Order: sequence, then structure tokens, then C-alpha cells
Amino acid sequence: EVQLVESGGGLAQAGGSLRLSCTVRGFTLADYAIGWFRHAPGKDREAVSCINSSDDSTSYSDSVKGRFTISSDNARNTAYLQMERLKPEDTTEYYCEAIETDSWYSCTLVRYDYWGQGTQVTVSS
Repeated sequence: EVQLVESGGGLAQAGGSLRLSCTVRGFTLADYAIGWFRHAPGKDREAVSCINSSDDSTSYSDSVKGRFTISSDNARNTAYLQMERLKPEDTTEYYCEAIETDSWYSCTLVRYDYWGQGTQVTVSS
């Protein structure tokens, strides 16, 4: 059974940090690209960051560039999103999604195959 399980969300103060994890089961992370997304109420869904686990190429949205770092540990079948210098506007639920690297060419334009249930991030001012 394929599963993506997010964890690591919680409450942080502005300026603080959190690390989100996306553990995948049922497939090999090295064969997939992972995207982290968020969708705050009243805003468009945003592709926060993506990583192609086969070559570790990454991309970031302008709103998080320089503050967030995506990585993957293929041995642990887990992708991470290290979030630094958090802002109240980072508050929302975060989701990870996966697509085979052979089908991946863009963080935002592809239709991902699998996704998790999300983890809530709340940043207080």
C-alpha cells in the first residue's frame, strides 16, 4: 500500500524553525520527486518546494526561498522541509506529494500520483 505520512508540524514563534518530514511507504523515494505544498484559506495553493530525489535538484517558491530547505534521505525513504525564520503567514497545513521522476518536469505543472494527509504549521507573532 502506498502511503505518504507527514509529521513535524506544530506551533512555533515568528523567527523560529520547524522541520517537516514526509515518509513514504510502498515505493522507493529515489525513483520519485517530492513536492511540498500549502493552501492557506483565501489563498491559492502554493508549491513551496520540490526535490527530484534521483539527482537532488530542488526548487523553491519566492516566498520561502532562503528560509526553507528541502532534502531527501533515500535510505530512510523520507523527504524533509527545514523551515527557518518562520513568519505568521507561513501558517497553514502542509502536504507532501510524489510523482515518478520519469514523469516530473516541473514543481507546479505536473499531476502528482500520491499525497499525504497534511501536517499543520502555526506560527505565532
